[in-house]
Amino acid sequence: MKNSDLDNAELSNVISQIVTRLKSTTLQTQLKYAAKKEAEQQGVTKATLRNDIAQGLKSSGWEKVLRNAVYRELNRIQGEECSNSKLKLTSQDLESRKEPLEYLRKAQANWERRILKSMNSMCTELSIPLARKRPNDEQRDLLQKWNEMGTDEPDLSHFRPVYAPKDFLEVIASLQNSNFNATSLAKDSSTPEQSKSMNTLSGLIQIPLEVSSIAKLGKKYSELNPKISQNGVDDCTEVLTQLFSADRQKVAKKVLDDKQSSVAQYFLRQGSPNGSRADIWQLALGVTVDHLSILHYEQLKGYVLQHDLLVDSLIYKDVKLTATNDDYYFVFEDYLYQVLLVFSRDTFVLRHFTNSSATPPKSFIKGKWGQDEYAVIYPPNGVIPFHGFSMYVTPLCYLYAEPTRLYYMFRELYMRYFYHLHTISSHPQGIVSLCLLFETTLQAVHPKLFHHLQDIGIQPLKIAFKWLVRAYSGYLATYQLHLLWDRIIGFGDLRLLSIFAVAIFVFRQANLLSITSPGVVEAAMADISTLHVVPLLQMILFPD
Repeated sequence: MKNSDLDNAELSNVISQIVTRLKSTTLQTQLKYAAKKEAEQQGVTKATLRNDIAQGLKSSGWEKVLRNAVYRELNRIQGEECSNSKLKLTSQDLESRKEPLEYLRKAQANWERRILKSMNSMCTELSIPLARKRPNDEQRDLLQKWNEMGTDEPDLSHFRPVYAPKDFLEVIASLQNSNFNATSLAKDSSTPEQSKSMNTLSGLIQIPLEVSSIAKLGKKYSELNPKISQNGVDDCTEVLTQLFSADRQKVAKKVLDDKQSSVAQYFLRQGSPNGSRADIWQLALGVTVDHLSILHYEQLKGYVLQHDLLVDSLIYKDVKLTATNDDYYFVFEDYLYQVLLVFSRDTFVLRHFTNSSATPPKSFIKGKWGQDEYAVIYPPNGVIPFHGFSMYVTPLCYLYAEPTRLYYMFRELYMRYFYHLHTISSHPQGIVSLCLLFETTLQAVHPKLFHHLQDIGIQPLKIAFKWLVRAYSGYLATYQLHLLWDRIIGFGDLRLLSIFAVAIFVFRQANLLSITSPGVVEAAMADISTLHVVPLLQMILFPD
């Protein structure tokens, strides 16, 4: 097949996926209804019907709605860097398309079994079921205190997180490709890009995946160049604040009036003004909250009221251990319960498994253990929360006061970005690649610091991993975290998490190079809440 034919085949594949996805939404029905109304307009004739309907839909705003929906689905078709390679694998089975490297597929499967075993062991130890129907009086009681669930104090002393980030890091650090050597790497890799080992394997991550150089990343994130005005830098000094802020507010208003997701996403590459951020993020991510969305949310809420799941207790426990102990986020405890309990019942979330290397966990109907036909996905959304999971929601609570809007924004961010942070894969934005990018970049930028830390007995990744896996939520001041997430949404790329981790180490190099004790290093890096995101990113990406 010629390259041009291959490109056409890939394009056809993408178009087919987008059409299929849109057919499963309410947009198709809404467009048909809008088209019918246009056809009934006075003056529309059979001869001009097609053009009149098209013009009517365009003038009434439906063209932009459709464009935004297509743009959203295009972004959901995973990662620009690996989408093309995955589309070429049409002759292979689904698992190979999701994750081309067999040893990583096996590692993810083993990790999933370990999580399930931990959860089932907890059920056995505590003599509780994975799910139970709530009695009617319990349902009424939960409904009455739905907006004040933080006042409820269930006994969670016997519950424990299924796993913590440090457990996950141990698994990632143990990953090995038994077939790897200089000559066999290309045979095990499914694409030429994956056959290039770009790292020295001197850190914790001992598998050969390609990672981008600073020069390449500087081109990728060119809009972050210090020569370009930025929210997060140019609004920090009194002299420039008023002029710059007024200008950015005007541009933000134009972006929102234009109602194009692609424009909103591009705007975020230079950061958003505080007052516009909630709407800009929603437009950039293509999230709409209509009456059907609200009905769906209420339906999910009803499922929470009807059944008590083991993961409910895990959610309660996680919120208590993390958000309620955070000076920034403890006030949002009620919102967190509402969003996360509803999230656990939402089967729409299962769609992200189409592209993820993970598979949704399954359990069996009581009395039917081991019989595949009685296996059911548990929890319904296929996501088992871990220690710190609730922190993916907390930064959004500052932006969205309505629970439904908050919920759909979190769901979109999770399905587009956050699931990468707790899944083993070779995806360029997966947590394994992010860890490798951090280690190789720190070695390249400051080899003396990297090896000094190793020599005194501490791997830099052991400090940075907790930041990466939570996308810095709970570690940065909220405003700085929002500035970082502006760029993640704007560029559609999680690799900024790794670059920022490198920047933190380099910024504190003078202190770190004078330390000779691992414990003191950990203490010195424990608080990063005073750091400013954008200048540090620029320091690494644009060193000249």
